[in-house]
Amino acid sequence: MQLVQRSKRVVEARLNNSAVRAISGSMVAYEGQVTFKSAGFGGGDGVLAGLKQRATGEALSLMEASGNGIVYFAHNAAETTVIELNNETLQVESEQLMVLNGNLQTNVTFAGLRGASSGQGLFTTTVSGHGQVALLSNGGPLIHLEVSPQYPLVVDPDAFVCARGQLSQSFVTDVSWRSALGQGGGEAFSLRWDGSGVVSIQPAER
Repeated sequence: MQLVQRSKRVVEARLNNSAVRAISGSMVAYEGQVTFKSAGFGGGDGVLAGLKQRATGEALSLMEASGNGIVYFAHNAAETTVIELNNETLQVESEQLMVLNGNLQTNVTFAGLRGASSGQGLFTTTVSGHGQVALLSNGGPLIHLEVSPQYPLVVDPDAFVCARGQLSQSFVTDVSWRSALGQGGGEAFSLRWDGSGVVSIQPAER
């Protein structure tokens, strides 16, 4: 299975006796001998996945397309980016994940405590293994920011899309810039990333 960037808003999955998983409702067209079925939720398998879904709200409703042909995916006219994973783990906001190779593993991990008034960043969806992932971004293409030990990165959780590399995440709660920008509707916090890796953000907030 290969993911190809058809346009900035459409990704095509080329199936050759293979399968791909995608968020339910993202298939916009297909050609060839392709069958579709529900693939459950992206928080792992079995009862634990269901518990994680109810506890976190982070689980994904997925469908699986398999067979021979080409399947076209898009979602709410958002821009798309295809990322290659080489036995890596990608931390991603679940609503930004559109398509993933059938061999990749998904899970939900606990990211840490923070103010209860915001819905972002407490639990993180992880995608791990070897294969391709198609991500969504609003307001324009993804912006990839390098993180190094000398230069940690702080991002708005509403702009955060994904992170990979040898990174650790923490929460910064003493931020005043969100209130200065008129976003002080609760316990303001931002995400801090330390280590070595890449953090990708979108130019529009959720």
